[in-house]
Amino acid sequence: MASVMEDPTLERHFKGHKDAVTCADFNPNRKQLASGSLDKNLMIWNLAPKARAFQFVGHQDVITGVQFSPSGNLVASSSKDRTVRLWTPSMKGESTVFKAHTAAVRSVAFSHDGQRLVTASDDKSVKVWSVHRQCFIYSLNQHTNWVRRARFSPDGRIIASCGDDRTVRLWDTSTKHCINCLTDCGGSATFVDFNSSGTCIASSGADSTLKIWDLRTNKLIQHYRVHSAGINSFSFHPSNNYVISGSNDGTIKILDLLEGRLIYTLHGHKGAVITVAFSRAGDVFASGGADSQVLLWKTNFDSRSYQDVLLQHSRRSTPDPPPHLSDIHPRGPHLHHPQPTPIQVSLSAAANSHHYNGLPACHVANSRLDGWIEGGSASRAESTAENETRANRKEGKGRREEEVEMAQTHPLEVLSGHPSSVSSTLRHIVQQLDILTQTVSVLEERLTLTEDKLKECLSHQSQILKDLPASRTRRRTESEESESPVHST
Repeated sequence: MASVMEDPTLERHFKGHKDAVTCADFNPNRKQLASGSLDKNLMIWNLAPKARAFQFVGHQDVITGVQFSPSGNLVASSSKDRTVRLWTPSMKGESTVFKAHTAAVRSVAFSHDGQRLVTASDDKSVKVWSVHRQCFIYSLNQHTNWVRRARFSPDGRIIASCGDDRTVRLWDTSTKHCINCLTDCGGSATFVDFNSSGTCIASSGADSTLKIWDLRTNKLIQHYRVHSAGINSFSFHPSNNYVISGSNDGTIKILDLLEGRLIYTLHGHKGAVITVAFSRAGDVFASGGADSQVLLWKTNFDSRSYQDVLLQHSRRSTPDPPPHLSDIHPRGPHLHHPQPTPIQVSLSAAANSHHYNGLPACHVANSRLDGWIEGGSASRAESTAENETRANRKEGKGRREEEVEMAQTHPLEVLSGHPSSVSSTLRHIVQQLDILTQTVSVLEERLTLTEDKLKECLSHQSQILKDLPASRTRRRTESEESESPVHST
């Protein structure tokens, strides 16, 4: 089994494009990788050794987006030629053309049931298409500038989109209304996507930042600034524990979302990294760049569970090397950072107990001497107490030297008081969070069922109200007819 911190390794590189690679995606069957390029060609690379690659020609301009269907039997591509194409990834290379946008199409993505497509365009619209009927369904129009990306949530109920108007918008697919607009982007929003559970959404920008929001609370929960230039693409690991990102600074960054820090910087491309993508299993990831190459990397850093990671980190004797949490804005305290003020120990408290009011003794400041001597004079009792304190200091000198030595070699143990309690406490917190997540999921399902029932009742009630005037008119007519006299001729 690979070590938890084993470096990613470059497995293969694919050469065949004649210009910059703009997009890439893995087939769910783990046997193929698709890529699009400025050379207007779509390439399907077979991951088996010495297998042939397919080149599909049809688009009249730059290919901007590509994605396999969930079943893997179709490939969708978008282009600046204002069209979307559905390809069969075989030797025939047959495709169906979708036309409805009036400007360049920037991205294309399948819904998770494979029945719909969502596209983003420079015509400031997001459009949804039917895959089975091969037709346009509806359009979402509230962006005020080019729309760069659009993605379905895992359950298909929400669409997320972002663009040059510096906003990230969330759309309800049932009502077609914009239900939220996130305006925290410092520049053009270049990429947006959901994590695999659909609880969070991330967006990257031309201002070199990557931000993650919790959709359940609508709050920004993580903010990374690890690149020195704009981010073009990112991808969530299927476990939701990692994110990879590609940037114009020519690097690929790997972020650990559980620890909230940068863990790897990869240099493989000459020039900008335009696209990155994890495979569906997360065991490999691909990157494409301005050097016309597609690189295939093996993921080695996710081979152990988070519980094992916590256990190993609790046993570390030295701090992590930089970069650390300082990569995240706003900066926050961390156990590995030194204390800003010297630690003062109350010797009497330390001699009697390891804790004071539930806190480790090393966090309790020695304030017993404050106010003992006033105006330069002291009583005999005060002098006796002071002498006892000095004796205690001498007796505790050796103990303090041992504590200082332990603090230098085992900083985590001094800070925690009990080194084994760190892992057990964090493990307990993770378990409680899992329980809370499951509880929230159950509540969301019940709320959804209740909402559907209410909608059904309201629809039934509105239908009754519509039918009521007609029934009253019918009754009135029948009553008038029964009361009118019968004339005989």
